[in-house]
Amino acid sequence: MRSPAPRPGTLTRRTLLAASGAGLLAACGSDAGDAQAGQGGWRFTDDRGETATLDATPERVVAYVASAAALHDFGVTCAAIFGPSSPVRGEPNPQAGDLDVDRLTSLGEAWGEFNVERYARLEPQLLVSNMNPGPDLWYVPEESKDDILALAPSVGIGTKDVSAPQVIQRYAELAEALGADLGAGTVREARSRFDAASESLRRAARDNPGVRVMAVAANPREMAVAVPDSYPDLTYFSELGVELVRARVVDEWGYWHTLSWENADTYHADLIILDNRAQATTPEELAEVPTWARLPAVEAGQVAPWPSEERFSYQGYAAQLERLAEAVRTAERLD
Repeated sequence: MRSPAPRPGTLTRRTLLAASGAGLLAACGSDAGDAQAGQGGWRFTDDRGETATLDATPERVVAYVASAAALHDFGVTCAAIFGPSSPVRGEPNPQAGDLDVDRLTSLGEAWGEFNVERYARLEPQLLVSNMNPGPDLWYVPEESKDDILALAPSVGIGTKDVSAPQVIQRYAELAEALGADLGAGTVREARSRFDAASESLRRAARDNPGVRVMAVAANPREMAVAVPDSYPDLTYFSELGVELVRARVVDEWGYWHTLSWENADTYHADLIILDNRAQATTPEELAEVPTWARLPAVEAGQVAPWPSEERFSYQGYAAQLERLAEAVRTAERLD
């Protein structure tokens, strides 16, 4: 999984992997979705192998913030969200994508927060979240999940041990089932930009070979190096030719090698991509940590943001691929 919020103390599975009902918007249906529902009801089989069924296309969809952002990019509007959505240091939350979060009901932002009573008042028809990994739904609290899942069918989209395009495709399929038009101009344009950005990163890795890239999350006490094969974005970067640092020691969930700051130089990297979510420690804050400041990539100014919970849409990933391509293209080998 990923962290809710790095807190003082150990970077645990959660700290590394995560961190009123009247305000409904018009939500996820369309004429196409209703027609589909009229031919025997609505069905969608998720990555748990579970099939959500309803009499008609769900219109009141509640989703984890990054899931809602992905659906939004495909043309689906959700009624409410849960998970981090507030601005980060005055800027829009990177996990929220292009959502207008001020117009959406939030059921809670912190890890373990999910207002079940408010959720019930929404009369939800479908709950959507990632699985990091499955079968648990991300940011659906363990202690209240039975009450939450009893209120509406749910869909879980798997994000571990797969490549980003596969997850994007699953969100496209879900969006289409909810009535989105995947032939819309905005979707086609986003796909073209994604394809071009993928090729740009492929060329950057080819033209500047040997640049070692390390994905990192950190707090004031510890630093963690990501295991590329467990992350869909890092897996895709590797498929495009990026040389990623691979942790030699892996936690029980397969995501991280956590290091004390005394051992921050365990791995060598020419370019560091740093977790930039709401709960993440910023480069400016990390500058106070001497062993971070002495890392070759940090000394060389070769640190770029890593939106480690990017929304799974062509829009979201196009921007990320473009930024990484530029960082790889201009990085110097630091032997």
